[in-house]
Amino acid sequence: MTGPLEIAANGVTTISILLAGRNSVHTWWTGIVGCALFVVVFGQAQLYADASLQIFFVAASIVGWWHWLHGGRDRQPLPIRRISRSAFLLSAAIGGVAAAGYGALLHVWTDAYAPFLDSMVLSFSVLAQVLLMQRRLENWPIWLLVNTVAVPLFASRGLYVTAALYAVYWVNALVSWRHWWKLMQAQGPTT
Repeated sequence: MTGPLEIAANGVTTISILLAGRNSVHTWWTGIVGCALFVVVFGQAQLYADASLQIFFVAASIVGWWHWLHGGRDRQPLPIRRISRSAFLLSAAIGGVAAAGYGALLHVWTDAYAPFLDSMVLSFSVLAQVLLMQRRLENWPIWLLVNTVAVPLFASRGLYVTAALYAVYWVNALVSWRHWWKLMQAQGPTT
């Protein structure tokens, strides 16, 4: 059942996600607020992997905020970059193994609903977030995968507002991927 806390969490998080798509550093502080609210929402829905993921996002947002502002050459703002294909494939494989392992733990030790899908959302969201923190273009296709799994998962738990917004986030990830590609091309080669 949708409540005021779920609506607030989604509202603030939506602002953060749209800011990320626009390559705005303000994505980070708005993300901290939205993720803190989602810890409670997902905990109440017994989606423990997603609740713990939000705790990770708060910490990652602090690091990402600093990194975007000072992580580039000579502590300059970090430019948009690509990750190598082999590093991308290795990261995706590690994400898959982590999802299976954490899903098994949740299945055995908790009353988690859909532990393997919940864990897939967690592990690939971590991967996408790390790539976003590094301002890597490839964060966007990973977000597409996460949102594809998350929409039906959240709807199955009655989190209809969250599910609908994750469908919007899917579209945002697609648009943002294209936008970041254009920005990366415009900024020229980076070292």
